[in-house]
Amino acid sequence: MEVTNTADPEYFHRVVDCQYACPAHTPVPEYIRLIAQGRYDDAYMINWESNVFPGVLGRTCDRPCEPACRRGRLGKDGSEEPVAICRLKRVAADNKDNILSRLPAIPSNNNGKRIALIGAGPASLTVARDLLPLGYELVLFDEQKVAGGMMRSQIPSFRLPEKVLNEEIDFILRDQVELRLGKRVDSMKAVLDEGFDAVFIGTGAPKGKELNLPGSEECTANIHVGVSWLSSVAFEHTTRIGRRVIVLGGGNTAMDCCRTARRLGGEDVKVVVRSPRETMKASPWEIEDAEHEGIPILNNHVPKEFIVENGRLVGMRFEKVEAQYDENGKRSLVPTGEDPVVIPCDDVLVAVGQENSFPWIERDIGIEFGDWDMLKVDTRTFATTNKKVFVAGDAAIGPENIITAVAQAHQAAISIDKYCMGQAIDDRPAPGHTLISQKMGVHEWSYSSSVADDPRHVVPLIATDKALADRKVEVELGFDRQLGLEEAERCLNCDVQTVFEAKRCIECDACVDICPTDCLTMIGNSEEGQLRENLTFPARNVEQPLFISDDLATGRVMVKDENVCLHCGLCAERCPTGAWDMQKFLYRVTQAGKACQL
Repeated sequence: MEVTNTADPEYFHRVVDCQYACPAHTPVPEYIRLIAQGRYDDAYMINWESNVFPGVLGRTCDRPCEPACRRGRLGKDGSEEPVAICRLKRVAADNKDNILSRLPAIPSNNNGKRIALIGAGPASLTVARDLLPLGYELVLFDEQKVAGGMMRSQIPSFRLPEKVLNEEIDFILRDQVELRLGKRVDSMKAVLDEGFDAVFIGTGAPKGKELNLPGSEECTANIHVGVSWLSSVAFEHTTRIGRRVIVLGGGNTAMDCCRTARRLGGEDVKVVVRSPRETMKASPWEIEDAEHEGIPILNNHVPKEFIVENGRLVGMRFEKVEAQYDENGKRSLVPTGEDPVVIPCDDVLVAVGQENSFPWIERDIGIEFGDWDMLKVDTRTFATTNKKVFVAGDAAIGPENIITAVAQAHQAAISIDKYCMGQAIDDRPAPGHTLISQKMGVHEWSYSSSVADDPRHVVPLIATDKALADRKVEVELGFDRQLGLEEAERCLNCDVQTVFEAKRCIECDACVDICPTDCLTMIGNSEEGQLRENLTFPARNVEQPLFISDDLATGRVMVKDENVCLHCGLCAERCPTGAWDMQKFLYRVTQAGKACQL
């Protein structure tokens, strides 16, 4: 195998599994260490720089970082749970002081460029966060009377309190953006005709899919599209629902619908899903929260008919199925032959998917569309085929999540800035990174490096009866400072890297002997497949890299399996020549300009 190029920042970035998995590449171990030190403001600002909405995401993130967490690979057969990264983000948000003085300054004189942001959700707000400090004049459009987009309309208040969302939106806008709220944009051509220097589309995927079944046209008043219904509840146009409610769908929207229905008068609420439980799209914790509130989930039921009597919805008929897979792994839902299942109901919430909707974009203004009537988008620059128009988030790629919208919007902001400044948008700035030794003495490191079995802490919840009595009461209480400290100490500091210098190594085997996970091997180099099998402990997780050193004096190489290294520092403690050192790696994704960085 080739010698590992540790000068390439992407090598160490990949090893920090949680940060690498985060679409916005938030420096997770760095802010967790700061929480452990009680430096909540610093931890919040590290989050704010990359993911923009720490308080929001600390409650609602889809948590792609947590399945990647190295802690989750410890224990017998990976029996330990990952660090509660998402909930620690909330610890920083809940315990911060006033951080207004630490936000990037907004120039008193603008740079002469005027940008339209269509849609006031997380993508547009992220672009605003990046461009305001660079002197851009921004105009924000949205059909709702307040900013926030799907964060406000689709995430119930019992998960995301309005005061948290309002605070983080205010951190971005700071009364420096022209707001055109409460009026739908009906024509992209009209927006372009205003003479904006660039236009950003951040309208999300606002259209919920309907379910056309026999009986649906006879009882439309009691069949509700989930995303629209949640929005109606959020803006208090809807305040009640029938006693018996069926929610169709197995995603997070379905979980929000069923839990909201319980709070609006639904006493008998059921979620009905076509597929097996293990293939449900909802996050596991969302499913657990719904079941904790007494909501059953019925799997393998395909909806066949709305049952109507005397013009009134009284139930639904379902066919029971089972999942069968062919030799290629393709799934089919095959009827079991059992009798149909009839479930009585007064209302049905349909949460079977969302779609993009661009009827307001004319087809003769240079914006091309592709499959499924989606905009043609360069997924590196987030430019459309009209050089003035950029797009990110759900509007660009279909329904995803807040953190993905934020990550893409940072890149779109770079493109907008480069375009307006007359620069090539394909010329992307490199990320920033540092690698600094953490050594303070012969046997002392400037961070906690102990590793021990430590169960994940359970977040406290408000009593269920109180939660169900008021849809605006937040269910999760979050970690207090002590629980936050204890959970933060479970982090393995994966960003503190084991850095090896072959020229210092005397091949004494001290590091190999002391390594608690047998991740180090001195061996003759060979092809990757053979080398992985011949290590002290075979390295069969090919998703994780191997570190390969320069040749040692004997011609062998030092190999480290990054998959099982705990970053405990014992190799560096034991090494008599300092061939191993622990060095903190900090990776920062470049944004639209230095002025928008902290």
